[in-house]
Amino acid sequence: MIKKIINFRVLYSDTDKMGYMYYGDYAKYLEMGRVELLRSYDLTYKEIENRGYALPVLEMNIKYIKPLEYDDKVTLNNILIKIKNNRFYFYHEFHKNNNLVNISKTTLVTVDLESKKPVRIPDFIYDKLKF
Repeated sequence: MIKKIINFRVLYSDTDKMGYMYYGDYAKYLEMGRVELLRSYDLTYKEIENRGYALPVLEMNIKYIKPLEYDDKVTLNNILIKIKNNRFYFYHEFHKNNNLVNISKTTLVTVDLESKKPVRIPDFIYDKLKF
């Protein structure tokens, strides 16, 4: 298991008419969490793509427990819980004032950029993650 915590404030542009963080914007922060987790292991999407691979989201599940509002301070826990064959399984928790407000899960699949088909996770990724 690999964990990365990021902190951010809810931007005004990410809120809806009710003043809550728009439900679709959670995906943006989930991506930020995954990107920063990989970056902490010296892996970037740019490097992965330069080597001929992509990591698109295959599945995303989001449970909204309490809303986030403009300017809330948020802690996002990102956990890579498993990698297997061609998939990465992430678990995410959004916290506000140490209270859990959102639970999310994402699954990414490794794709060859040329063939556009799923492929086994390359060794250079396994080696850096030491999973």
